Amino acid sequence: MKELLLTIYRYRGFIVGSVKREFQIRYKMSMLGATWLILQPLSMILVYTLVFSQVMKTRLPGASGVFAYSIYLCVGIITWGLFAEIISRSQNIFIESAGLLKKLSFPRICLPIIVALSAIINFTIIFSLFLVFLMITGNFHFYSIVEIIPLLVIEVAFALGLGVVLGVVNVFFRDVGQFVTVLLQFWFWFTPIVYVLSALPVWAQEILKYNPMAVLVDNFQQVIIHQQPIAWGSVWPVIVAAIILCGLGMHLFRKHAADMVDEL
Repeated sequence: MKELLLTIYRYRGFIVGSVKREFQIRYKMSMLGATWLILQPLSMILVYTLVFSQVMKTRLPGASGVFAYSIYLCVGIITWGLFAEIISRSQNIFIESAGLLKKLSFPRICLPIIVALSAIINFTIIFSLFLVFLMITGNFHFYSIVEIIPLLVIEVAFALGLGVVLGVVNVFFRDVGQFVTVLLQFWFWFTPIVYVLSALPVWAQEILKYNPMAVLVDNFQQVIIHQQPIAWGSVWPVIVAAIILCGLGMHLFRKHAADMVDEL
């Protein structure tokens, strides 16, 4: 672990430069630039809010505020967006960087770190706008925002570990990329983002306890909406899963680093 941190520190210039260059390339030829970063989640939130809050008259149990369901929805979608971006990009990062891997000599582990940092920056931009919304509607609570920081660390670690595992395997078995796309679609709907967990049958609620993202999203929602403390009893299994996935990802990466370059 110490060696990994030292490597990241030594190549911090390369990592920061890559993240900056990625943003420049992504929005260079776009008229709206980084505005597209917020338009997609914003449009999704508006559509879901209109359909469920207005058309289907969905209300959030235990909350009477006018914007309670919209806040619930925003928290879920923004949290999920961070996870999905890290997974989607990590599982393709080694394939997309094939030319870079063959031409330059640098620690390959920098690539997943670049992905994670880019996703965190995107999340920060979107979440900052969400905080403005909370302030305008009178639902901003400073300590709740501080308390979600450990949850963010756990989520990023879990997503990055799983993403590296999928990224290494995807180099040798390209079907993984197609599988992950389908998996994320199912995973989204098996996570209480659009619907409320308590609305499900008891047996379904029990099953979702084994969904790491359902646990994290629920804790995000409870902390921000109801100012409840983190339910560490439910989060500890996710922490263990994140540690195992990070360890497995590092093992696969170190074992197959040379083979990946040949395969690419």
